[in-house]
Amino acid sequence: MQFRDKPKKRVIINITSLIDVLFLLLIFFMVSSTFLEHPGMKLDLPKTREHEQVRAEGYTLFITPEETLFLNEEPVTLRTLPGRLKEIAADVEETGLILKADEGIRYGLVVEVMDLVKQGGIVRLVVATEPKPGGEQEDISD
Repeated sequence: MQFRDKPKKRVIINITSLIDVLFLLLIFFMVSSTFLEHPGMKLDLPKTREHEQVRAEGYTLFITPEETLFLNEEPVTLRTLPGRLKEIAADVEETGLILKADEGIRYGLVVEVMDLVKQGGIVRLVVATEPKPGGEQEDISD
């Protein structure tokens, strides 16, 4: 008695449609995700209740807790800042210059930097802040 081996059927899974679906999901998540800008310096920005979100484009002036100035990751001094700003004034005209200063630095330094920005020919200056957590109210009537 001879047994015949039944020919085994090869199961073929067509994965073309699965690849298409995965590709569409990948495109969907890439388009719908938001990318946050993280500056190269650790700053504790001042907190405010009211704030308007502005997309950070162009040039950003950082003032670190050590009172060091950086213009887009490039160190500058108070003496060289107006000249450097005059060089970039045409580029900054449309978007404005973003000022990110640590909340612990001297108020006088921020005012001096704002004055130097004006002397450098920058018309639009955006001061960066962070929202207060929970929208807490402060009593300032004292």
